[in-house]
Amino acid sequence: MRILSGIQPSGQLHLGNYFGSMKPNLDFVQPENENFFFIADLHALTTLHDRAVLAAARQDIIRDYLAVGFDPSQAIIYEQSSIPAHTELSWILASVTPMGLLERAVSYKDKVQRGLEATAGLFTYPVLMAADILLYQADVVPVGSDQKQHVEITRDIAVKFNNAYGEIFTVPEPQIRASVAVVPGTDGKKMSKSYGNTIPLFADEDAIRKAIMGIVTDSKGQHDPKDPDTCIVYVLHRLLLSEDNARVLAEEYKNGLSYGEAKKRFLEDYMDFLMPMRERRRTLRDADVRAVLDAGTAKAAAVAGETMRRVRSAVGLN
Repeated sequence: MRILSGIQPSGQLHLGNYFGSMKPNLDFVQPENENFFFIADLHALTTLHDRAVLAAARQDIIRDYLAVGFDPSQAIIYEQSSIPAHTELSWILASVTPMGLLERAVSYKDKVQRGLEATAGLFTYPVLMAADILLYQADVVPVGSDQKQHVEITRDIAVKFNNAYGEIFTVPEPQIRASVAVVPGTDGKKMSKSYGNTIPLFADEDAIRKAIMGIVTDSKGQHDPKDPDTCIVYVLHRLLLSEDNARVLAEEYKNGLSYGEAKKRFLEDYMDFLMPMRERRRTLRDADVRAVLDAGTAKAAAVAGETMRRVRSAVGLN
């Protein structure tokens, strides 16, 4: 089975990225599967217009992937922009994609409502995503519930193309990561770099401490009973704990654990949790990272090239 997933390089990775995307993706890396993971740097251009930030993020994210445990012997890792077939196929797919299909995309409307500029790139984002998926004939695309519609759009585009030109594309299945909850940020909203409410993975310890100690809490007194399920500190902390340890901590909240002590414990456990990843990242050499990326890009380009040979023949561009 061929599995494909991607992540945008839009700045420092954070706790929400790890538990919302990276860890679930790691769980899909099995020897019996073909695993494709790509850096969606072309998609990042729809929201990130700072050249220096994007350049730094593209360099860092492969290192971050390897640090959190991706095994390049079992997963093909590559950059979207390094393989021109992504944009070529996107245009070909756009030529058969009904406008109404894109007009129904909820993600586009949500982003515009949040203040993002209504660009053509943002509007046609689902077509490029379809190209990302169909180019590699993916069977399964693991996504969060907020991306499910994009995979459904990909399926519609694939069927539309196959009906017009023959059975060229595998029609992928979305696999919803239902067990992955939305990770709250330090202000209670979804953790996101665009909201400035993240807890970084690989920043220096002072920056991590500042983020954790700045988590918003309610006005309950130091020793008042607290509801762990509505406390952001606890909701984040339990991501790191076993069920038994989370249950014990929840009882301490109900018995009046102070928010200051709760944040201190969270910080200690967070740094312990990150230590192996941070050490792996520190020891990765630039040459090692480059070699992984070059090898992944070569493998991905070979698969993409075969798909485009068939696509160009089908539409009459050979």
